[in-house]
Amino acid sequence: MKIIGTVLAFLLATACSKGDNQTMDIIKETPAVTQPATQTYSYLALGDSYTIGEAVKQEESFPFQLAALLNEQQLKVRSPKVIATTGWTTSELKAGIKAADLKATYGLVTLLIGVNNQYRGLAQSTYRKEFKELMQTAIAFADGKKERVFVLSIPDWGLTPFGKKSGKDQAVISAEIDAFNAINREETLALGISYTDITPGSRRVATDLSLAANDGLHPSGKMYAEWAAALTAPILKQLVSKP
Repeated sequence: MKIIGTVLAFLLATACSKGDNQTMDIIKETPAVTQPATQTYSYLALGDSYTIGEAVKQEESFPFQLAALLNEQQLKVRSPKVIATTGWTTSELKAGIKAADLKATYGLVTLLIGVNNQYRGLAQSTYRKEFKELMQTAIAFADGKKERVFVLSIPDWGLTPFGKKSGKDQAVISAEIDAFNAINREETLALGISYTDITPGSRRVATDLSLAANDGLHPSGKMYAEWAAALTAPILKQLVSKP
């Protein structure tokens, strides 16, 4: 799993060679864990195809790369428990969680959901309601500790090769993605939960095809590595300072 074990070095080298200030900032702001963690954190990842890593190997998905990065920072994290399926909307994720009938709580929970609500043209009001419910579910899985919950924004699929060939107006797709993200950002911050905006980075696929998987729609392991790096700093900040 070379891609995981060397991802921070890769991102640093890329940033230096290409002037990637955003990646450099992520690396600079990531607090190093100076003492070995005494606690091992379980990790629950909730979402859709972006969470299971459709079209890439499991170890290249962002939850598995994130767990590896945290372990490299001496924050002990178990292999992720993933509840996600390609094509799921908020309502289908809710149903999937219910069907999984999980009894455990987790030290870390991520939530990324909504692209299929946008893709299917579902109501934004329904998304808001169900997203709020999913955040409460995520908090419950985090044993009531909202500082252990981390939300990601919805990536923009309209600029992918698939999106460009879909016959749909890319500007409309981007505007709708922005509207759904305005909802999840507002509701996330209203609860004081960590929010990581990965949408601007996802739009770089328009000029960098290495960020797309072979199916032309989903992110590559390289893009997932960027998401994992972006999540590392806020997670370390919360879990190291609040064991």
